Amino acid sequence: MTDDLGTALAATVRAAREERGLTVAALADASGVSRAMISKVERGTTQPTAALLARLSGALRLTLSELIARAEGDFVRLRRRADQPVWTDPETGYVRRAVSPPASTALELVEVQLPPGAEVGYPAHAYRFIDQQIWVLSGHLRFVEGDQVHELDAGDCLQLGAPADCMFVNPTGTACRYLVVLRKLAGVR
Repeated sequence: MTDDLGTALAATVRAAREERGLTVAALADASGVSRAMISKVERGTTQPTAALLARLSGALRLTLSELIARAEGDFVRLRRRADQPVWTDPETGYVRRAVSPPASTALELVEVQLPPGAEVGYPAHAYRFIDQQIWVLSGHLRFVEGDQVHELDAGDCLQLGAPADCMFVNPTGTACRYLVVLRKLAGVR
C-alpha cells in the first residue's frame, strides 16, 4: 500500500465512522477492534492488516473493496489491470487485487494470492451483509467456515453459507490464487 493510499484509507475509515454517527468506542464495540488501534488507523500511524480491515469494514457495512475505492476517490466503470489497486497484508503477505471498477455497487470481484503456509481469518460480522462465492484459480485452499472445513482445488467454486467466523488457509508449499465474488445484500443489517 502506498503512503498516499494509507493516508487516504485512514481518512476514509474516520469519515465512514462519522457518517454513521459512531464514536470510536461504538466502532470498537461493533468491530471487536480496540479503541487505541482504531485511533492509530484513523491517524495513519499503523498499517492495518487484512483481518483488522475486515473487522472495521464489516462494522461499517462496507466491503474491503468499497473502503479502498472510497480511499482512492475513483468511481470509473473500467478498471484496467494496471490500475487495479493491490494491497498486501503486512502480517501474512496475502495479496488482494480489487478487480472490479469502483462504480460497480452491486457486485465485486477480488483476486487474492495467498502465500504458502498463510492463514487469514475474518469474523462472522464481516459477512453479515454480503453474499459471496470463492472460485479457486490455482493451487489449493482450505476454507474453514465455522465448523465446516472445505478443501478446494483449482476450478472449485464454493458458495458461502450463513455468516460464520472464517479462515482462509494455504496448507501447501505453493501460492494459492482465488477469486472472491461479493454481492451486497439489500436490507441486511
